[in-house]
Amino acid sequence: MIQELMRQKQLLQKEYVYEKEQFQRQTENMGVRSKVVRGLCWFPIRVGRSYYNSLDQLVVELTRTEATDVDHQFESGKPVCFFEEDASHMLHYLRFVGQVSYVEGDRMVVVMPDANAVARVESADRLGVQLYLDEYTYRLMFEALDNVLTAKGNRLAELRDIAHTSAPCRKSSSLPVRFPWLNSSQEAAVNEALWARDVAVVHGPPGTGKTTTLVEAIYETLRREVQVLVCAQSNMAVDWIAEKLTDRGVNVLRIGNPTRVTDKMLADTYERRFEANPSYAQLWSIRRTIRQLYDNPSGSREARHQKIARLKERATELECQINESLFAEARVIACTLTGSANRLLMGRRFGTLFIDEAAQALEAACWIAVQKADRVILAGDHRQLPPTIKCPEALEGGLDHTLMQQIVEQKPECVSLLTVQYRMADAIMQFPNREFYGGQLTSDPTVRYRSILDWDTPIEWIDSSTLADEEPGTRHTSRTHTPPDKDVITADAFPAQYGEEVASDGLSRTNPAEARLTLEVLKNYLLKIGRDRILYERIDVGLISPYKGQVRLLRQMVRRDGFWKPYRSLLTIDTVDGFQGQERDIIVISMVRSNAKGQVGFLRDLRRMNVAITRARMKLLLVGDQPTLCRHPFYRRLREYVDEVF
Repeated sequence: MIQELMRQKQLLQKEYVYEKEQFQRQTENMGVRSKVVRGLCWFPIRVGRSYYNSLDQLVVELTRTEATDVDHQFESGKPVCFFEEDASHMLHYLRFVGQVSYVEGDRMVVVMPDANAVARVESADRLGVQLYLDEYTYRLMFEALDNVLTAKGNRLAELRDIAHTSAPCRKSSSLPVRFPWLNSSQEAAVNEALWARDVAVVHGPPGTGKTTTLVEAIYETLRREVQVLVCAQSNMAVDWIAEKLTDRGVNVLRIGNPTRVTDKMLADTYERRFEANPSYAQLWSIRRTIRQLYDNPSGSREARHQKIARLKERATELECQINESLFAEARVIACTLTGSANRLLMGRRFGTLFIDEAAQALEAACWIAVQKADRVILAGDHRQLPPTIKCPEALEGGLDHTLMQQIVEQKPECVSLLTVQYRMADAIMQFPNREFYGGQLTSDPTVRYRSILDWDTPIEWIDSSTLADEEPGTRHTSRTHTPPDKDVITADAFPAQYGEEVASDGLSRTNPAEARLTLEVLKNYLLKIGRDRILYERIDVGLISPYKGQVRLLRQMVRRDGFWKPYRSLLTIDTVDGFQGQERDIIVISMVRSNAKGQVGFLRDLRRMNVAITRARMKLLLVGDQPTLCRHPFYRRLREYVDEVF
């Protein structure tokens, strides 16, 4: 047990060193344009107003003025640094670090270390902002692992032993609660969460109502406890569960700024609640007076210092009063796993901790929050996206083995599998059901035969290699292709040789010919449905590729083609990771890999393909080079399944 946790710590150290070295290489060697394309920086930026926010932090507003269509990786809480570009295009980094407070679209608010830093930023000519190495999160994870390793004779030690040894999970004995609006597997999962005295796992495959089940478990727990802590790895996941709880009338206090920028979400944030408190006006006035006394010293120095000390004491008193009021009113405290270490939560303890999307969180990150709880309920799906690991050696060593996986393996009796899915046509669901869930899932009758067109095939694989080999002007009639008609694609539309390429950033892959084919396949299908029907019924489409380079290429091609203009609000193009937790009526997947050696690279991570396939409600179109992909047994079975369905 101790050895396993020590190994996790060693692997985490490798990941930290690797990320630190990678950041240094990016800073020293990577051009600013490459950083922009990869979403690591904004350049150039325009500096807006600076002010003190409700937490008395000095912040500055930034707006990006170019490459506004590029997805970025800036999020609330992430550290950033600033740089200037001189006339010879050399970058000069400013010697301070800020922290993202808020991001929406092309606007970002950054917490600055002091007024001098703000002045330096405001005086810069060609200014950019770049993500900085997040050492704070690593420090929290290392501290959490150390605390877990050394825990003795306390609740943390007991939870550690339950997760990593044969120590039994305890359950309370009480009659089950009936939830007529839930199916039997969801009802059982809620009751298991209520009975658990130590730990429980809600395993929710795609479309099985994991969030619905988790919200019910939280709501029912609040009948027994005054307050609970709800966490997730990402801000997006925290926002989603917090919004669902708010819809149920639960008083949620959101620590950290939300990604889902809605009035409802903002109203739940600590900052907005803090500003809305009746005592805030007095606190703001006192803070302003303190700043004026510092900025405009006059009179006796000793008298001024005494006045400042009295004002600070009063400000602290008011701040504590407001905090206690906010936490006393809240039934749910919602934050990311890292956010659970926020100073606002210092010294606070919770009877129950709920961790959503637990299969995407590093074990060390989970322990940050677990330290504050007496029992833990984890929800997620370890057959979908794992944590993101950058260091190959750490990945090979098993750093992506999560706390949820550990408990699933050690304590299968604590796991509740949700078995009825409400998203996909049955023909789409059955392949991942066989491959990942042991055939235990069933489709609800309301979705089992759902489709967009009459007599439609729910899943098709368009073999890009076969189309490329045909004679110009011929039409393909293979069962894994769109049936021939007047709108079907012809090979002469794609004279280029199919084959993958290294993307312009040198770090991803593209397949331009396949990208063109992918869009033509989707065009043909949309033409069959009809523009008026698509717009009236709001039939939405997801275009997925495992490779960021292909995603960028597809977005560029869509922007240049007027055909897509009416559909742009209904079309999302993103990576598999970007589609986690989402669903669309139509999903098209561009697989990219096409080479003589049959190398599938990134596509070996079958959990990502599980996510991609299970985003589709009614139609799934796979576009890929079968000779390359089908050398892998998973994709060979997928092709055979598509042939069965056809």
